[in-house]
Amino acid sequence: MVVLSQPVALDNHISVIPTYKPVPVVTFHSIPVVDLTHPEAKTLIVKACEEFGFFKVVNHGVCPELMARLEQEAVGFFALPQSLKNQAGPPEPYGYGSKRIGPNGDVGWIEYILLNANPQFSSAKTSAVFSQSPLIFREAVEEYMKEVKEVSCKVLEMMAEGLGIEPRDSLSKMLRDEKSDSCLRLNHYPTAEEEAEKTVKVGFGEHTDPQIISVLRSNNTAGLQICMKDGSWVAVPPDHSSFFINVGDALQVLTNGRFKSVKHRVLADTRRSRVSMIYFGGPTLSQKIAPLPSLVPKQEDWLYKEFTWSQYKSSAYKSKLGDYRLGLFERQHLLTHRSNV
Repeated sequence: MVVLSQPVALDNHISVIPTYKPVPVVTFHSIPVVDLTHPEAKTLIVKACEEFGFFKVVNHGVCPELMARLEQEAVGFFALPQSLKNQAGPPEPYGYGSKRIGPNGDVGWIEYILLNANPQFSSAKTSAVFSQSPLIFREAVEEYMKEVKEVSCKVLEMMAEGLGIEPRDSLSKMLRDEKSDSCLRLNHYPTAEEEAEKTVKVGFGEHTDPQIISVLRSNNTAGLQICMKDGSWVAVPPDHSSFFINVGDALQVLTNGRFKSVKHRVLADTRRSRVSMIYFGGPTLSQKIAPLPSLVPKQEDWLYKEFTWSQYKSSAYKSKLGDYRLGLFERQHLLTHRSNV
């Protein structure tokens, strides 16, 4: 495990971040674990997506040394003086950010780097991130994104097989497209040595991911929690050698609600530093998102109206972190609206 040796001073010119006394939370020891080399992996993936929208992947094929190297390089960036990090921010949306999460007032005990996974779309803020770091950081990012993209596509193809979707690449081709709107986020939840006692701060408030699929890897510091169907929150035990897969909003629509986009959050322990890296697999901006015909042949059975990824992304950026963004795209919402006109 790699952590920062010194506390990091985050931007203090910002809204107060909610702080809590630690309270017991049930640890989710029965989290579905899928071995990607297992003959029944596709069946286990579908079951996990239906029940939880979340599962852990082992035997994924990504070199542990690469995962550790990227974490180490990210830690090196976050250890830089604040004035140097600020040269790569504020994010637009790519670049370096501290405490502010999005443009609508959400805050958290976090600093982060958001990078576009498509090398064709660079930005000044992205360049500024790497200008403050050695070349090995950029190389580690590029290699990691390539490897995790392959894991994402493999999982999506197994999903398609498990659901009986034809062709097998119906989902994965959205990520493989050269104009895929995917991204990588490196998060750092720092310690806060000035705290008089152990406290828990909201690191990243409850939300769902808007993309198709998210692939998370973190160091061995706890903090991630997911929301169960009954509304209770459970803690996910960290595992730095594995990946955690989240169903995103777009995948919920593509499966017509059969898979549920999992609501999750991070509560940061101010005594232990947490570093995570998340690959968000998204389609092209022009990609139409609607229930797949192979799953829902009749449009009258669709629970959602068709929209492009660009439309949904634009809508999501106008919302608060915890808003139910898919509500605007549910067919019931349209029917209710029409009946009131």
